[in-house]
Amino acid sequence: MDRYAGAGDEAADRARQQERHYQLLSALQSLVKELPSSFQQRLSYTTLSDLALALLDGTVFEIVQGLLEIQHLTEKSLYNQRLRLQNEHRVLRQALRQKHLEAQQTCRPHNLPVLQAAQQRELEEPPSLKPWQAMEHRIREEQQAMDRKIVLELDRKVADQQSTLEKAGVAGFYVTTNPQELTLQMNLLELIRKLQQRDCQVGKAAL
Repeated sequence: MDRYAGAGDEAADRARQQERHYQLLSALQSLVKELPSSFQQRLSYTTLSDLALALLDGTVFEIVQGLLEIQHLTEKSLYNQRLRLQNEHRVLRQALRQKHLEAQQTCRPHNLPVLQAAQQRELEEPPSLKPWQAMEHRIREEQQAMDRKIVLELDRKVADQQSTLEKAGVAGFYVTTNPQELTLQMNLLELIRKLQQRDCQVGKAAL
């Protein structure tokens, strides 16, 4: 008797899983229609069905949410680092302007045009051994180094996301730098997020 009861439970579970898969697949097919036609063509029935299967138990929703939170924290940290660097550069420029102003205030009137011309050259000339002449060059180099660091860090985060979702069995995800594939993966992520939002809304409505 217990054997039959167990078999009945398994059949009910399979039926629930199939119904859930059908619901997710239908929702995905509906959402895909909002994408550009070039991406719609690449998201075949099989790909969407595989994606729906990966989403069945809700684990992928949690993974995507965690990855997005990490990405937002990383972006915020990098933004703050760049902001700090810009503030440091602003302080340097203010110090140079103050130095020039003080020099002008103590300069004899007939020497002022010569001093102002020298100060202008100090701001514009290519860097030399003099620290103040090298300031703008140093600022540009530091900003470029910071921008390179930001791009590399964001690229690493994207690769981490791709690898994590590939290991989780999410269709369409693997480590790549191909722009078209990246755009496709971004669209897939957006589909997953929209499905998650729908699930949350349905869950709230059921309460």
